[in-house]
Amino acid sequence: MPPRNQPTARQVRLGTELRRLRDAAGMTAREVAELLGSTSAQMSQMESGIAGVSEQRVRSLAAHYACADAELVDALAAMATERTRGWWEEYRGVLPAAFLDLAEVEHHATYIQEVGTAHVPGILQTEAYAHAVFAYWRPELPPRDLELRVEHRMRRREALMRDGAAPYVAVLHESVLRTRVADRRVARTQLEAVLRQSESGTFTIRVIPFDVDGFAGASAALLYFRGQVPALDTVQQDTPKGSALLDAAAQLQSARMLVRKVVSASLGPAETRGYIHRLAKEL
Repeated sequence: MPPRNQPTARQVRLGTELRRLRDAAGMTAREVAELLGSTSAQMSQMESGIAGVSEQRVRSLAAHYACADAELVDALAAMATERTRGWWEEYRGVLPAAFLDLAEVEHHATYIQEVGTAHVPGILQTEAYAHAVFAYWRPELPPRDLELRVEHRMRRREALMRDGAAPYVAVLHESVLRTRVADRRVARTQLEAVLRQSESGTFTIRVIPFDVDGFAGASAALLYFRGQVPALDTVQQDTPKGSALLDAAAQLQSARMLVRKVVSASLGPAETRGYIHRLAKEL
């Protein structure tokens, strides 16, 4: 298969998982290349996502690595054969790759859980709210670039509302709902939108009130994506250098524990709707 100029996050993830299997087997890239009649350079390209890999090659590698996790091998084989060209590809070359990678991960997830402690999560944002968020952080963006970012965010929500999309659960701290990223009108419209989404059953939304004891997760904002198997879960989290997709076993375990703690501090969906009703009246 010809080398890729810009592998997607999912293609990179497949290569990463194959490298992890090789490392677990205690084999070098050179040793594996000799078994396959390949080269170390080709192995490097495959494990970085630059070069594609067939289903047969994935299963052959898994056998050489003595991988006994049949579900993981099947999931990796499926990743190797899929040729999904999703709606996000329309934005390739006009938005940063991180926007496309996020939409791709969401498309393939089986369950999505988000923790919002800074602002209303993108999936739940109205156009006016999203515009205010993007304009605040990147005031130098030309109008068209700003418009594309808002449009992409709205299409992410539409994609998760389609039949067969992954269930989406958001846990929001009360400060998120009270913070006015624009004016009172935008804040009220955003609250009403969150309430409608919760009442319709499209998404599950839970709130952590200010007066809940034992919540120290002000910096716990993250997006957790469940994969076909636990080893293929992914976390998106903000870092000093920007948003990053994390998938190391320790990172996933840490994120799972954090999500459990945050959920345990939140109100149930029905209580949350009543709480948001009261907040909206205050506006």
